[in-house]
Amino acid sequence: MTVAFFSGSRRRAAVALGAVSAGLLVLSACDKPTPLATLTVGTDSVHSEAACYNNGDALKESQIQQCLNKKADKSIAVAMDDKIRFGVDPEVADHGWTIFLGGQQAEPEPYKKTYRTIPASAFFTSQTGEATDNAQVTIVENTGKKLTGVWHFQLKKDS
Repeated sequence: MTVAFFSGSRRRAAVALGAVSAGLLVLSACDKPTPLATLTVGTDSVHSEAACYNNGDALKESQIQQCLNKKADKSIAVAMDDKIRFGVDPEVADHGWTIFLGGQQAEPEPYKKTYRTIPASAFFTSQTGEATDNAQVTIVENTGKKLTGVWHFQLKKDS
């Protein structure tokens, strides 16, 4: 003879409570996705989540150089006469963002709009004046004084 520890309604309530608890545990383990940055050339686009991001707070000084030196996971082919369209999420634009080339800041002031266009030819000359076939472009979210996010892209010259 079997003895039931709980009646039917209590058993269902216990199962429901267990399912809700498990669901909350799973949700608490999820990370909020980082904002996206997008590069578009003609009809081709590539987008990426941040390589380094601290939920909108400043990155630690010890992380900054390491973040800037990371290699890009995403790449896009561009011809010298193409225009490259850069896009960022509105929350990134609210803080401001700048473009870095090869880990070096390429512009003095943070840009505050979500979208801009730059000719591809601006990215394929090295500091010594030689032409290059690849360029790492980094989008850096900053407020002028602190860096809060870093996105990397590789531009590959299309002949």
